[in-house]
Amino acid sequence: MSAKPFIFDTEFDADGSVVRPSTWKPAKRSYLPAEVEAMIAQARLEARQQALAEIENVRAMALGAIAQAANEALSTLRALAQAHREQSADLALAAARAIAGRALERLPLEPMKDALEQLAQEIDASPRLVVRAAGLDEPTRAAIEQAAADGGFTGAVAFRDEPGMAVAAFQLEWADGRADHDPSASAARVAETLTAALAAEAGHAETLPDRSVF
Repeated sequence: MSAKPFIFDTEFDADGSVVRPSTWKPAKRSYLPAEVEAMIAQARLEARQQALAEIENVRAMALGAIAQAANEALSTLRALAQAHREQSADLALAAARAIAGRALERLPLEPMKDALEQLAQEIDASPRLVVRAAGLDEPTRAAIEQAAADGGFTGAVAFRDEPGMAVAAFQLEWADGRADHDPSASAARVAETLTAALAAEAGHAETLPDRSVF
């Protein structure tokens, strides 16, 4: 260990007066009991403050981790809820298609009868009504003519058999209008409307899965 040379840094002027006193102070070798107690108390205070600062830092980090976990859990719950709504909607659509398909197979003329009732005032003044559909046998034609008459139509009903049309699908044409019905297209529109509603409820505008296949 190299010895540190003594530095005499007191400055005097020409008259011997002190211009700048020395900053050197000898190291204190002994302390009074009261001084020792004061230093111990100060050390304890500093240690306590440091410990409290570390605890506060750990607490802040824990709260941040909890907040992040809560946000992630909330996002997961929202995604699960949205997935549940979409799955429920798909199941409802599938059930509705199955029920509607069976109903249309048993009562294929019901949609046309309902249309003729709704359009009674529009077709009433027309001299001729053209009906296009598949499976227009004699009983079916008679039932359509009766439904038109029940709605107040007094003109002639002309039939055009269209074998390629689906069950319960039809086209009605009169002098100044036309009405079409396709069960598949109607189901597709319902699916599109439901998909748009689910997307709006989820708070985004991206395209959700196509439900027309359900």
